[in-house]
Amino acid sequence: MELRPLGDTGIMVSRLCFGSLSLSPLQGDLACEEGGELLLQAFELGINFIDTAEFYDNYSRIRWALDRWSGEVVVATKSYAYSAEGMAASLEKARQALNRDVIDLFLLHEQESRLTLKGHWPALEYLLTAKARGKVRAVGVSTHTVEVTAAAAAMPEIDVIHPIINCRGLGVIDGGKEEMEAAAKTAYERGKGIYAMKPLGGGNLLREREEAFRYILNFPWTHSVAVGMQTPQEIEYNVALFSGKGISPQLAEAVDRAERRLHIAEWCEGCGICAQHCNQKALVLKGGRMEVIPENCILCGYCGGYCPQFCIKIY
Repeated sequence: MELRPLGDTGIMVSRLCFGSLSLSPLQGDLACEEGGELLLQAFELGINFIDTAEFYDNYSRIRWALDRWSGEVVVATKSYAYSAEGMAASLEKARQALNRDVIDLFLLHEQESRLTLKGHWPALEYLLTAKARGKVRAVGVSTHTVEVTAAAAAMPEIDVIHPIINCRGLGVIDGGKEEMEAAAKTAYERGKGIYAMKPLGGGNLLREREEAFRYILNFPWTHSVAVGMQTPQEIEYNVALFSGKGISPQLAEAVDRAERRLHIAEWCEGCGICAQHCNQKALVLKGGRMEVIPENCILCGYCGGYCPQFCIKIY
C-alpha cells in the first residue's frame, strides 16, 4: 500500500483510508470486537489511516483495534462543535475514548458554506490553540460543497480538507463534478491535504464500481480516499485495487453482492426530523411516513442519528 504525504502536514497516510462510518450505529452497527477485527485486518494489509467523527459514536471500535496494534495509525476525527467550549469537550472526549494524547487530524464536521465557517470560528480557533500545544497535529474541515472547499483552500489556518469527490459529482450540494475538481485542484496546489469521501456516491455508483474507482484512483489532486468497508472481502478487494493488484472473479462477485440501501421501518411516524437534517434532500413525507429518494441518498446514515424512533437503518 502506497503511503503519501498529506499535503504540507508532514503526515504520511495510505492511499486508501478506512472510512469507519460503515462500522458505526448509523450504518453497520458492528459490535466492538467485530469492528475492531476488521480494522486490524486493514492495518495488516497496509492501511494506516482511519476517518471517524464524534457523531459516528464508534470510538470504542477504533480503540479496540488500536490497543492491539503496535504500528503507527493516523486517526482523523470530526466535531459539529461551534464554540471553543464545545470543541474543547469534543477534543478531550476523542483523546480519552481513543486513548491518545494527540489526535492526528481534527476537522470541523460537514461545513456547509462560508457563513458556516464563520460561525464555527471559535471552535477552529480552539483547535489551532490545541495544535500549538501539541494535542492536535493538523486542523481541517469536511464538506459536501464546492464553496467550502474553495474557501478552505484560501485559509492559512486550514491544513486538511475532506471533500466529496466522485465520477458523477453525486452528493456535491452546490455544483457538479467539474466545479469540485477545480476547487480540489486549487487546494491541493496550495499545500492542503486532500482526502476524498464518497468515491462510490454513497452506494449509488456500486453498479459502476470499476469506473468510479478508476476515476478516483486517477484523480491527481487527492492524497488519500476514504472508503467505507464492512466485510473482510471488501477490505481485501479495496486494498488490492488501491495497491494495483489483481482481483479474482470470486472476490469481485462477493463484493458485488454487498449492495446496501437506506431503509425506513414501518413504525415511522413521519415527524420529519430526519429530512430537516438531510442536506441531500433525499427524504420526503408520503402517506404519513418518510420515504427515501434513492438517487439523492449518499448513504451517510446521518438521518438515523436524528430519528427519535430509531427506525432508519442501512443494510
